[in-house]
Amino acid sequence: MGFHTFPPERADALDDVSRYRFVSVDELLALFDPGPDQRILDVGSGTGFYTDDVATAAGSVVALDLQQEMGRRYREKGLPGNAAPVTAPVEALPLRTGAVDGAFSTMTYHEFASDAALAELARVLADGARLGVADWTAAGEGRDGPPLDERYAADDAASRLRSHGFAVERAEDRRETFVLSAVNEKS
Repeated sequence: MGFHTFPPERADALDDVSRYRFVSVDELLALFDPGPDQRILDVGSGTGFYTDDVATAAGSVVALDLQQEMGRRYREKGLPGNAAPVTAPVEALPLRTGAVDGAFSTMTYHEFASDAALAELARVLADGARLGVADWTAAGEGRDGPPLDERYAADDAASRLRSHGFAVERAEDRRETFVLSAVNEKS
């Protein structure tokens, strides 16, 4: 699998509302069910397209992206008062153990799905915290998103998450994407 990142020079495409055809806000929120007092981690936030939507349902959101340019663009466009951009690799999250009440990833799982990253994600999520993932599926045709050889199918992603202490409740391939819902059961 390739672990490329989205090119910052194409960041404007991340704010295109046509992205909702792949995962709507309601569907995303249903995958991990954030609460108004919860601290949520957006893994691969880019310019904050979905972060903004989740921020209305959460107490606070850590908008994590590997690329400093994405956080800069998010700040320039304007972000909710309860969202904080953070630049770091998923393999080395600057968060204490159990500090996050929930997490989500939209169209970025394929960019960070290493064993080290998944272990780190399990570390920062509280026991019982929910994870929601929507990403490009390897079972798709590849008309949108990254090349097929850089994607995971829902079952592959679920298997990898299970090996890191997650109980997967839903893992479903769709036409070009998959959705997954899991609970961190590290203890």
